[in-house]
Amino acid sequence: MSRNATSSALPSLPLRPACCPNTLLLLTCVAALLVSGCQKQQAADKKLPVMVTTQTVALADYAPRTSLTGVIAARTLNNLSFRVGGRVAERLVDVGQHVDKGAVLARIDPQEQESDLRSAQADLDAAQAQLTQAAATYQRQKTLLSQGFTTRRDFDTANQTLKVAQGSVDAAQSALANAKENLSFTELKAGAGGVITARQVEAGQVVQAAQTVFTVAEDGDRDAVFNVHETLVAQTPPSPAVTITLLSDPQVRAVGKVREISPAVDTQSGSIRVKVGIPDTPAGMPLGAAVIGTVSAKSVKAVLLPWQALTSTAGKPAVWIVDPSSKEVTAAPVEVLAFDSGVVVVDRGLQEGQSVVTAAGQLLSPGQTIEVAGSSQ
Repeated sequence: MSRNATSSALPSLPLRPACCPNTLLLLTCVAALLVSGCQKQQAADKKLPVMVTTQTVALADYAPRTSLTGVIAARTLNNLSFRVGGRVAERLVDVGQHVDKGAVLARIDPQEQESDLRSAQADLDAAQAQLTQAAATYQRQKTLLSQGFTTRRDFDTANQTLKVAQGSVDAAQSALANAKENLSFTELKAGAGGVITARQVEAGQVVQAAQTVFTVAEDGDRDAVFNVHETLVAQTPPSPAVTITLLSDPQVRAVGKVREISPAVDTQSGSIRVKVGIPDTPAGMPLGAAVIGTVSAKSVKAVLLPWQALTSTAGKPAVWIVDPSSKEVTAAPVEVLAFDSGVVVVDRGLQEGQSVVTAAGQLLSPGQTIEVAGSSQ
């Protein structure tokens, strides 16, 4: 038998490569990573509860309030002016100064009025002299007529002359009274006590009769003036009570009533001017003081929640509702009626007795298990 025949008769065995230590180390690391990933996946699948605070849903009375900023203004403004024209000789008051009734505010040069007064007095003296002469002539003609020494025509002429002289005296007396009055008009006096809010003249300036010289805000009850958007005016109930608070000192308060609503809308601001009368205005509310006016509308039933309870789902307002049995949360869409100071007013979407998450809601997701740390009613 040949050597080749012997070799072909032996079975063919596969060759096994020799094991490398580096290969074993690599396989060990891969196995360890797979085991670690499985453990992390199991931990992620089992979410830990989130500690939150909740509030039980309950309906409460809510009165929507509207607050606007306005100013204190005088109820009556008087524009004062001279009744005669001339050059202003003296100005005695300034803006912001309080004046009493009858106080002299300014004077104009009385030279022209004094000249008119002297002329009127001279005319009166001349008319009275003519009246005296006409009266004597009348009496003489009357005596002569009774004795038959004069004619009826002369007597009638004397009587007519007497009446004309009497009319001239009356006219001269009226002119003198007017001249005296015009002289008194050279002093501008306050018709009522108040505060000077504006002036339009200076000493030495020539003014015309009826030209405004000063504006006086009369003493008495004040108004709070607000510029209100027309939609708010339409939604506000008629004759609401308005709480007026001094902006610089909230302790100074008063209650007023709407006294006047402008019939026209301001074309620039799109608002309506509303005047609120303040009876017995507090002394702490001077003219021009900034105030806050608050109006409460009719109360409605709503749910009041802290603003932290509000979240969103699909771009709409929502809150987290807690399932009492499973302690899991779900997002419930709600309709918000108003946003108040630190409070969100929910109109629809909640039922009484439900538990709403009020804190730590940003850490939640649908189906998340929670642990209640505290609750409020």
